Amino acid sequence: MAQHESPEAQPTVQALTLVLVCKRPRLGHGKQRIAAQIGAQRACALAGLLLDCALEDAQAWPGPLVLAPDSAEDAAWAQALMPGARVRAQGQGNLGERLQRLDESLRGEGCERLAFIGSDAPGLSAADVAAAAEALLSHDVALSPATDGGVVLMAARRPWPALAPLPWSGGDLGTALAAACTAAGLGVVWLSAGWDVDTIDDLRQLPMRLLADQRPARRRLREWAQAQAF
Repeated sequence: MAQHESPEAQPTVQALTLVLVCKRPRLGHGKQRIAAQIGAQRACALAGLLLDCALEDAQAWPGPLVLAPDSAEDAAWAQALMPGARVRAQGQGNLGERLQRLDESLRGEGCERLAFIGSDAPGLSAADVAAAAEALLSHDVALSPATDGGVVLMAARRPWPALAPLPWSGGDLGTALAAACTAAGLGVVWLSAGWDVDTIDDLRQLPMRLLADQRPARRRLREWAQAQAF
């Protein structure tokens, strides 16, 4: 719950577990699509700044929190980022397989409502996650679409349908995910649209998109992007 929200919102948000799916920023690991456009060094720096933005939101979240690094070898690193969070490694497979495994495992641990976010959508805020928690009071699935056709947040109060076959790197992921949920009998609601950072064009738009955002990690990201003159 953001500090300005009413006390009545607390039970809703505290019932939702926020799962931050991430990779440890290191040279040549992650953000490879954009690394081909801006170089490995700058892509690694960008990954670190983006992760800081996601952690900024995670630290503001009052409900249960899970950090999900892609490798079990990075579990200690993830735990050091937020000692109070649970850490669950993603494991192998495509993104759909990894998300499904996390979802099943966490539900087995008693989590009933789960929201998944990545570390490449700096436009998100804790208020967006709270909106997802509220939406799950009346819907099975809440999705926040990205401008590129993907999603920047996906939340559900029931297990997901098969996620592995979906086009995770395609521009029609959002519609495919919603269709799969509907076909499985899950009620879907769309939340406010967001945006992520996958290409150099996204980087060029980032300073304007974050112009009014005064959160410290967002300011550092904006200033870095401006200094690079993409």
